[in-house]
Amino acid sequence: MPEVGIILGSDSDLPKIKRSFELLDEFSVSYEITISSAHRTPDRTKKWVESAEERGIRVIIAAAGGAAHLPGVVAAHTILPVIGIPIETKIAGGMDSILSILQMPSGIPVATMPSGKAGGENAALLAISILALINDQYNSKLIEFRRRMKQRINDKNDRLNSIGYREYLRDTEGGNERK
Repeated sequence: MPEVGIILGSDSDLPKIKRSFELLDEFSVSYEITISSAHRTPDRTKKWVESAEERGIRVIIAAAGGAAHLPGVVAAHTILPVIGIPIETKIAGGMDSILSILQMPSGIPVATMPSGKAGGENAALLAISILALINDQYNSKLIEFRRRMKQRINDKNDRLNSIGYREYLRDTEGGNERK
């Protein structure tokens, strides 16, 4: 039974939030994915959202670009936590999507993530954090994830200080960072 429901306004959003799927897999969180538009398939969207809780879903991640109404429409039809991922657009680089998701009226909250790669990653981590309130395994994995992240930063700092910034930059430019 899926614990996280992921709804996308378009299949073109899939590669843009792939880090969400990778993290949910890494944490062994079950999820389902659907493509449904707030505007082009509103009845389908409403039906999916209204049946989410009975399918076991505890948190919904909704990704949309442009007008980006999908997260708000989803939140209007459920009391489950909804996390909105604004998808970057060619028009305004994602700012249009961010503002569409962020400007929800009082009473219908949507947690708004940044656009770009960080949006998908943070959406999954927030969903896992919510689930960790009731699942000790997720809690332990989240603590370990943060510990590893902290260690990577400390390792990079130690390396920078041992070899100097010029060599560090030379080694890391173009994504050629040595681990």
